Amino acid sequence: MDKILEAVVMSSYPNNVKQGLVRRVIEAAKQPMDSEQCWSMLELSTKLYLTGDTKYKRDIGKEVLEVYGHYHPEEFEEFFNVRFLLSLLQEGYGPLGKRSHYVLDYIQLGLQFVLESPSANSIFSLLRIEVLRKVCERPSPKQCAKISKLLMQHPQCIPTGKHQLLFCQQLIRCIGQFQCVSEGEEEIMEFLEQVNKVSGLLQRIWRTQTSAILPSLKELFTIISSTEEQEAPSNALASVVQFVPLELMDGVIRNLTNDDSITDVQMMMAIGRMIDWVSWPLGKNIDKWIIALLKGLAAVKKFSILIEVTLSKIEKVFSKLLYPIVREGALSVLQYMLLSFQHSHEAFHLLLPHIPRLVASLKKEDSNSATSSLEQLAELIHCMFFRFSGFPDLYEPVLEAVKALPIPNEDRIKHLLGQNAWTSQKNELACFYPRLASKSETGKIGLINLGNTCYMNSIIQSLFMASDFRHSVLNLTEGNSQPLMTKLQWLFAFLEHSQRPAISPESFLSASWPPWFTPGAQQDCSEYLKYLLDRLHEEEKTGKRIYQKLKESSLMSQAVEHHCLNKTLIEKMFGGKMMTKIRCLKCLNVSSREEAFTDLSLAFPPSDRNVRGSTSVLPVEEIGPQFTEPPENAGQLMGSPWIQRKAPTASDHAAPPVSVETLGFQEPGEAANPIHSNDAGVDAAKDPLLTFGEQACAPKDSRSVPDLINYFLSPERLTAENKYHCEKCASLQDAEKVAELTEGPHYLILTLLRFSFDPRTMKRKKILDNVSIPVVLKLPILVAPEETEEVCWHGKDGAVPGSGFMTVVYDLCSVVVHSGISSESGHYYCYSRECTDTVPHGQPRDGGPKPDSDKQLDFEIQWYLFNDTRVSFSSFESVSNVTSFFPKDTAYVLFYRQRPGRQSCLLHEALAEAGRLHGEPSLHKDLMEAISKDNILFLQEQEKEARNRAAYICALPKSPLWWRDLDRDKDDDSSSGGCSPAAGGGGSSSFHGLVF
Repeated sequence: MDKILEAVVMSSYPNNVKQGLVRRVIEAAKQPMDSEQCWSMLELSTKLYLTGDTKYKRDIGKEVLEVYGHYHPEEFEEFFNVRFLLSLLQEGYGPLGKRSHYVLDYIQLGLQFVLESPSANSIFSLLRIEVLRKVCERPSPKQCAKISKLLMQHPQCIPTGKHQLLFCQQLIRCIGQFQCVSEGEEEIMEFLEQVNKVSGLLQRIWRTQTSAILPSLKELFTIISSTEEQEAPSNALASVVQFVPLELMDGVIRNLTNDDSITDVQMMMAIGRMIDWVSWPLGKNIDKWIIALLKGLAAVKKFSILIEVTLSKIEKVFSKLLYPIVREGALSVLQYMLLSFQHSHEAFHLLLPHIPRLVASLKKEDSNSATSSLEQLAELIHCMFFRFSGFPDLYEPVLEAVKALPIPNEDRIKHLLGQNAWTSQKNELACFYPRLASKSETGKIGLINLGNTCYMNSIIQSLFMASDFRHSVLNLTEGNSQPLMTKLQWLFAFLEHSQRPAISPESFLSASWPPWFTPGAQQDCSEYLKYLLDRLHEEEKTGKRIYQKLKESSLMSQAVEHHCLNKTLIEKMFGGKMMTKIRCLKCLNVSSREEAFTDLSLAFPPSDRNVRGSTSVLPVEEIGPQFTEPPENAGQLMGSPWIQRKAPTASDHAAPPVSVETLGFQEPGEAANPIHSNDAGVDAAKDPLLTFGEQACAPKDSRSVPDLINYFLSPERLTAENKYHCEKCASLQDAEKVAELTEGPHYLILTLLRFSFDPRTMKRKKILDNVSIPVVLKLPILVAPEETEEVCWHGKDGAVPGSGFMTVVYDLCSVVVHSGISSESGHYYCYSRECTDTVPHGQPRDGGPKPDSDKQLDFEIQWYLFNDTRVSFSSFESVSNVTSFFPKDTAYVLFYRQRPGRQSCLLHEALAEAGRLHGEPSLHKDLMEAISKDNILFLQEQEKEARNRAAYICALPKSPLWWRDLDRDKDDDSSSGGCSPAAGGGGSSSFHGLVF
């Protein structure tokens, strides 16, 4: 019968004809027959099953085997013996080089017919040993899946005792070597199914033998932490972790993170490879294990590992949000990585170029998964905006991309940041500064944030960019007995000459620290600036001279020379004077007091106050009434240009000439032509400054810096509880108070009083009004009548004959921005440019007009954005628009530099003369040596760090080119199918890119 069957199978008859003949043979096999005939048929069917070159032949062999196993059990048991099985497993079946791949399938098929036979236990014992040996030989994923299928169906064959533990460990090593060699979708799906079968076997063993779990996990960790492997372990290992019970997680993580035998390099390798597992599409709880290990490392303060891994892997994790099949796990890991990385903006900034494209892709997908992910991503982005404010140039495209998505409230943001931080002790991360490979392309140097010290950094950078002040400080002689100014000189020198991308201001911080400031807490930068200038002034004022006298000008009278040389550097650079006059409304007696100031604190007018129509007693172009006549009745009083600041009314409509202007604003009396030529005859229509000033002018109902100054200079009524004690009347009387500027500082500092106390919440709240900032400001200065004839005419500077006032022009040079809603929190950064005199050397200072080319040059001076360690190029457009894009980012402290004119000609000429004679400031020997040594040290540090990082990271898991995911989504919109980034399926290449 075996000959007949073989002839039929090997014949060239059609399969349907063969099938009929085979049916007859099989039916005949169900009848009793002798043992020899059974053996012949079993040998033939075994040959067909194991070596058949077509599926048809193998199916016939299988069918015949099943019939003989069922109808001839004794003969089958005798044939399917231990010796035969051992030969199959160790030697294989078939000719050399063409051994059958179906041995395990054959054994699984035959086992079902010998389970009750006396030889069953011997067969099981044999298989327990042989499957362990097979696994140790690292079979292919297909063969490993067959072993798993065999053992899942016949658990009696699973190794026991110590062999079982070894079997689990070796099976994990097999999975670690699994590779999918094909990119076809069918092959990939088959590979995933094979991996699932193998990991499913581990789950089966762990359920019945929980003691095998921890040794198995230890083996898994050994594999993924190895630095000696030539090839990275397979991501298929993720399938193993999903079956580990979550209740073991805490203990496992605790043991790992507290094991001193595990080096940092090994731990970094392991967590890096685990993060790669987010690509595995069938894993469950993978994200939970990754996050748990990251938290465990934070708990034992392994911050260097967390930083390196986050920066090397976060972009890959982000790219996986394109794929719905792994999106949930990838988003969880991304959220933790970003929310925990709070010491630096580096991780978030790595994602900025990719966020708009991802958002566009998710919107295009238009699925529930995409919508949910978009909302969570937007919340995450706003948390990062809140934590790392001060990068408007980088954030604008991202803000534009997510502007239509919900914005979380501040409490929610603080909650998320608070619960995910690596540590509550900020000083523990103080040494982990942002990695800066080289100096900024701007050539400027940043300042390291030492823990909420951005308030100081922004002020220092603004002072440094005040070039006249910087040069004066750098020119100070050695041994000037002024310790704080000396530290500032050293800090400025390093900012000027260091090769480092950023330096630490720690020494200056400790020296200039106001004693009432709380360490580590955010502070008011304006308060710090006032304290700093006052300290520097008092230090010099008490005899600790800080610099050599300026070259005496032949124009200086002895009195002026004495007055100038007796001023401190702070007075010369930032000092101005103000006359406060109070007039009794009963006797009209006027008392006055002149005070020095280093900054003007500008309050915001009440919301119902029409600031543009407010009365000013300090006109620019014309003489305005300095005092009004005493009112005869209440009606006259309400019409007075001396407006009651505390309680303005609707009658405040008088509009004499405005005192403070920006170039480009309408001049008084020029309603017919808002852009009008200036006093010196320059054509405003061709003047870029005037044109820009017109554009920068705020809308009627908004605020501007001139509005706030006009409000500051406007008269104030002193009535009711605020009455004035008149010495002449010897009693409290209604009075009017007015302030007049009598000396304009070289650098005008304006502080916008944005923080006010809210009695309801008992906290300081912030006024978020947008205030337009003019690039050029005209300020009225009161001068003595005899001085008006001695005016040095420069550009628009000049005095109105007989008015007692002169116009002083200021150029904007720095803007300190506060980001946040409270003075006790938020972030400071600053925009700065280096304003210098644009009048060429040798041009006669005869009051002639400034050439258009010089004004153009002044307008185009480069702006920089200083944000702690980061320095970047910027523009006045960015300065003007920052609050429009980021409502919580508002200008707070402004620095203006005075153009050469009557008030400043002596100082300007002295500075210009010093610049011509000495050029760049020359530093004293000790300071130059310190900078030189530090530059050499920095180069050595760079070389050492490069070597260390090479050793530390060389074995980091090599990620695939993650950006191809984003590029593919951008360039190939025609892909379709079940796994595409948009639909959740995809062409074979995209799916392969996802998993492998």
